Amino acid sequence: MIEEDFFMKMALQEAQMAFDEGEIPVGAVITCNNQVISKAHNQTEQLNDVTAHAEMLAFTAASEALGAKYLTDCTLYVTLEPCVMCAGAAFWTQISKLVYAALDPKRGFTKQGNLLHPKTIVEQGAFASESETLLKKFFAAKR
Repeated sequence: MIEEDFFMKMALQEAQMAFDEGEIPVGAVITCNNQVISKAHNQTEQLNDVTAHAEMLAFTAASEALGAKYLTDCTLYVTLEPCVMCAGAAFWTQISKLVYAALDPKRGFTKQGNLLHPKTIVEQGAFASESETLLKKFFAAKR
C-alpha cells in the first residue's frame, strides 16, 4: 500500500537520525486516519534512559497529540520488531495496527509469543532489508 510505504520510509528517516546521533538506528511513526501524529527514534544514549526506545517515545507523543491514553485508531510503523517492553506498552495503548520492517531474532517480542492486544493487527517485512542494512552498518562500526 502506498501510504504504508510512505510511513515506513518516514520511520527509516527517523532510524537514520538515530544512526547519525550514535543511537541504535530504530525509528517509529504513529498515524491516525493516515495522518502522522508522532514520530521518534531511539534516544537511550542522549537521554541516558534505557526506556527511550523509538516506540516508547512515539507512544507518549501520540497520546499527547490525541489527548488520550489509548491509540485504538492508530498504526505504529517501526523499523525493527519491537522488544518485549515496547510490545507490552503497545498492548496497553491498544494500538490497532503494528507494521514493522526487520525481525529482531535476539530481542523481538515474537520470541515470547503474542504480547500485543488481541485486536492489534500485525504486519512484517516492508523495507526489512533497508532496516537490516542500517542496523548492520551501525553494529559493524561498534566492533
